[in-house]
Amino acid sequence: MANLWLRKPLSELLHQSETSELKRTLGATNLVLIGIGAIIGAGLFVRTASAAAHHAGPSVAYAFILAAIGCAFAGLCYAEFASMIPVAGSAYTYSYATMGEFVAWLIGWNLILEYALGGATLSIAWSEYLNKFIEYFIGKEWVVPFKWSHSPFQVLQDASGAVLEQGIINIPAIIILALVTWILIIGIQQSASINAVIVAVKLAIVFLVILFGWSFINPANHDPYIPAPNTHTALVNGVQKIFEPITGGWWGIVRAAGVVFFAFIGFDAVSTTAQEARNPKRDMPIGILGSLVVCTVLYVLFSHVLTGIAHYSEFQGASAEASVANAIQDHMPGYGWLAKFVTLAILFGFTSVMMVMLLGQSRVFYSMSIDGLVPKVFSVLHPVYKTPYRSNQLFFVFAALFGGFIPGDIVGDMVSIGTLFAFVVVCIGIILIRRSNPEIPRPFKTPFVPLFPILGAVACLGMILGLGWLNWMRLIVWLIIGIVIYFAYSVKNSNVQKANK
Repeated sequence: MANLWLRKPLSELLHQSETSELKRTLGATNLVLIGIGAIIGAGLFVRTASAAAHHAGPSVAYAFILAAIGCAFAGLCYAEFASMIPVAGSAYTYSYATMGEFVAWLIGWNLILEYALGGATLSIAWSEYLNKFIEYFIGKEWVVPFKWSHSPFQVLQDASGAVLEQGIINIPAIIILALVTWILIIGIQQSASINAVIVAVKLAIVFLVILFGWSFINPANHDPYIPAPNTHTALVNGVQKIFEPITGGWWGIVRAAGVVFFAFIGFDAVSTTAQEARNPKRDMPIGILGSLVVCTVLYVLFSHVLTGIAHYSEFQGASAEASVANAIQDHMPGYGWLAKFVTLAILFGFTSVMMVMLLGQSRVFYSMSIDGLVPKVFSVLHPVYKTPYRSNQLFFVFAALFGGFIPGDIVGDMVSIGTLFAFVVVCIGIILIRRSNPEIPRPFKTPFVPLFPILGAVACLGMILGLGWLNWMRLIVWLIIGIVIYFAYSVKNSNVQKANK
C-alpha cells in the first residue's frame, strides 16, 4: 500500500543548498525589482479591461486591492517555505519535502495551469496587440483576419449584434509560442541587462498612461464607481449599442478580484531566490511585500485612469482587444504616439514573461520527472543544447491547443483558479509544517500563525468562489484528471515510493 504522505529527504535539499555555488548577492531592492518585473504583464494590460467590463466597472480598482491582500498572506507563507529550504525551485520542490508526495503532486499538477496556460493566455494577448501593431506601423489592410486570429468560440459582431465573422484558429498565438519554445530549446538566456530594460519599459508604460491619462478622465465614466448589476447602452464611435449585463455591486468586486488575480501571478518568483538573498530573514518579506505594494499602487491608479478615460462598457466584445491602446487612441487626442509606444512595448513585455512561464513549466516537470512522478521523457536533455527539449515540445503543443482554440478570458480564468488553489495549499501547508516539523530552522517565519495563513487561504478561496461555477467545474475536472494520473502512473513509478518498499 503506497504512502501518499512520504516526503523527499530534507537532508538532500539542504545539502544541495549548502554546497551550491550560487552567491548570496541579492538585497531587498534587487528582490523588489525582480518581483515587479515578474508581476507586470498581461494581467494588467488585458485582464483589467475584462474585469471592469464584465464584473466591477470602475471599482475594478478595489478588486486589485482585494487580490493583493490575498497574495500578501500567501506570499508570507511562500517566504517561510523558501527560507526554510533555500533552494532554487518552485512550490513543488519544498512541498514534496515538507507536506508529502500527494500534496506535492497536486501543486505540481496545478502549476501547469499557472505556467503552461499562463503562457497560452499571454500568447492570445500578444496576438491581439500584434494586430494593433500592424495597424499602426504597417497598415490596417495587413492585419491578420479575424478568423485566423481568434478561437472558433469567438465571433465578430456589428453594432446590432449580428454575426459578421467567426474565428477558426489563432495563428499568431501559435507562432509566438513556437518561437519562444525554439528559443528555450536552443538555450539562449536573456541577459540581466535585457531583462532590466524590459522591466523599465513596462514600468514606463504604466507611468505614462497614468501621467498623461489623468487629465483625460471623464468623471461621468466613474459614476457610479460601484455599479449595480445592469444592462446598459452607450455610444461607441457614434453608434448607440446595447451591452451585456455586468455582475456589479460588491459581489462584482469579488468576482473581478478573481479575474485580475492573474495580474499578480509571478510574485511567488521572489520566493525562489531565497538561496541568493544576502539576508533571507529580512529581505524575503521586503521583496515579496514590497513588490506587491508597488504593483498594487500602480494597478489601482492605472485601472482608475483606464476606466476614467473610456467607459467600462467599451471593453466588451471586439473593442476589448488591445484595450489600453484603443482607449488612448479613441479618447486621448494628440497621444497617438503613446498608443503606438504602448503597443510595441507590450509585445516585447509579453514575449519576455511568456518565456519565463514556459521555462518555469519545463523546469517543474523536469524535477517531477527526475522524481519519477511523470514520464522520463520530461527530463530527456537535448544532445547538443542540454535543455529538456522534449518537455518544451510537449508543452508547446499543450499551450498551443489552448492559445489557438480557446478564448483568452477562459484560459486566463483557468490560470487564476489553478494558481489560487496552489496558494491555498501553501497557506495550509505552513500550519501543518509548524506542527509536524517545528525543529527545522526558519530564517523567516510567517507572523501570526495560524491567523495569517488562514486569512490567506480564506482570501484565495473567496476569489476562487468569485470566478463562478464554470471555472469550479473546470478546476474539479482538472484535479480529477491529475489524481487519476497520480494513482495510475506516478505512485507506481515514484522514486521515493520505491525507496520506501
